[in-house]
Amino acid sequence: MFWSLDMWILRAAAVLLVLAIHEYAHAVVAVRLGDPRPKFDGRLTLNPLAHLDPVGTLMLLLFGFGWSKPVMVDPNRFANPRRGLMWVALAGPLANLALAVALNRLDGWIVPRLPWNAALATGRFLDIVVSLNIWLAVFNLLPLPPLDGSKVLAGLLPRRYAYRLASLETYGVVILLLLISSGMAGRILRPAYQAVAQLVLGV
Repeated sequence: MFWSLDMWILRAAAVLLVLAIHEYAHAVVAVRLGDPRPKFDGRLTLNPLAHLDPVGTLMLLLFGFGWSKPVMVDPNRFANPRRGLMWVALAGPLANLALAVALNRLDGWIVPRLPWNAALATGRFLDIVVSLNIWLAVFNLLPLPPLDGSKVLAGLLPRRYAYRLASLETYGVVILLLLISSGMAGRILRPAYQAVAQLVLGV
């Protein structure tokens, strides 16, 4: 699929927005739970430049699967380290889903009130942002280290099983790349994306 230059610009802007929201949410929750490190690391900001990983951003831009620079946290700063880490991990995907819902509603309200040319560009941009937010949330909730879903699952599992899950982190990136390159990730995530889109957007 070949996109025009304006579509690439809209998609790039959308990628910057969804990544910034995702990582900012991680940082906010970590700081509120008692770990000041994200603030000292400059991650308590919506500036996309503070959160970008060049390779991960390019992957997301080109293929819809990617990553940003992780927010580093010290779970020992939390009152309950395992549950605190779970909430920090869950914050990113939840922020993306919340933004998808908000922008979907904004799309239905603002686009019909704009002039035709502005409505077309705005509608396309909002559609891309909503779609990327859902994809990023669903992708990150895969229970595979180092994705957010593994930390959420670890916070729910008994401690001994959580340790076993964490031990997969050494191989997690390799497994993840194999899933993406083989197309398995898309086959796994597409039904999840459609279910989440129907749930949060009513489509």
